[in-house]
Amino acid sequence: MTYAAGRHFLQIPGPTNVPDPVLRATAAPTIDHRGPEFQALGHELLRDIRPVFGTTNPVVIYPATGTGAWEAALVNTLSPGDAVLTYETGHFATLWQEMARGLGLDVDVLPGDWRHGVDPAAIGERLAADRGHRIRAVCVVHNETSTGVTSRIAEIRAAMDAAGHPALLLVDAISSLGAIDVRHDEWGVDVTVAGSQKGLMLPPGMSFNAISDKALEASRTAGLPRTYWDWGPMLAANDRGFFPYTPNTHLLYGLREVLRLLDEEGLQNVFARHARHAEATRAAVRGWGLEVLCLDEREHSGALTAVLVPANVDADKVRALILDRFDMSLGAGLGRLAGTVFRIGHLGAFNDLTLAGTLAGVQMGLRLSGVPVDPGGLDAALERLQAA
Repeated sequence: MTYAAGRHFLQIPGPTNVPDPVLRATAAPTIDHRGPEFQALGHELLRDIRPVFGTTNPVVIYPATGTGAWEAALVNTLSPGDAVLTYETGHFATLWQEMARGLGLDVDVLPGDWRHGVDPAAIGERLAADRGHRIRAVCVVHNETSTGVTSRIAEIRAAMDAAGHPALLLVDAISSLGAIDVRHDEWGVDVTVAGSQKGLMLPPGMSFNAISDKALEASRTAGLPRTYWDWGPMLAANDRGFFPYTPNTHLLYGLREVLRLLDEEGLQNVFARHARHAEATRAAVRGWGLEVLCLDEREHSGALTAVLVPANVDADKVRALILDRFDMSLGAGLGRLAGTVFRIGHLGAFNDLTLAGTLAGVQMGLRLSGVPVDPGGLDAALERLQAA
């Protein structure tokens, strides 16, 4: 490969760019994960991570990716043959469904078009019809990374409550935590699943379960096999500031720095910054004469924007040209969206000039690919940024 001067633009929706202070934090010497220095770190992190989830309840930290935290949420709350209700919002919702089937759960899927989020009314109707309470959990993705659509979790919980159904609410917040407001307690979520490599601006390899009292109670009778993922030994060790097996110490160093950065900016300011960048990105896309995949104005993601290309254009070829010419990575279309969309990640360690450079690269790449776009799209985004 030809040497490229300057920094690579990593504009996929995760893993995201890691801030320099976080990188430096992860380079600290290893310490004894059974010693008093680590114990103090453990207590600090297990306390300070809770506000990011919007909870006062325990948050479990695993040395794993988000896929592991998916499994942990399921095996700690459910038993073989239990029915779970899911909604097809995109590629990652589909993968979680496949995992649930593989674990021996009975998965009931409500179909979706990948351009809208979860329909709360559809969830409520299905639960209201389940008079025998066969369904034990509702599993939904908050921010679907494959589509740039954010589901309205508070409305889903309200629909569940209106149906008078006791099912648990399990929510994948892997690409929303740290970028889009997550309110575990206020929204009545029972398990919030998250990962390190997106809004939390860390390398991959750390994942989370935020746990409600109701979910913890369910874990006492859950019958799916679990050892590594078992909340019981984890929470017992966490009470003392430790973990039941070797933790990813250096990512914990990085997490401490991430929590400091988020606190310094203020979580509400973080969410507002992401929303503003998302709005500017959509202005560019529409200014180019292209279509944003998400169709509901209430559901646009603050973390990424998926862009539909014209029918005669291969989105992957556009991405390849942009990578070759401008050293910028964009997200591919996944599953049924392969070749028809590209995804612009605008989350994590990201500012106005980074977004401006990203959109300039996309605009140049589209035009070089022969896509007839209006160059005023970039101006439309810059107007949004200037106005802010």
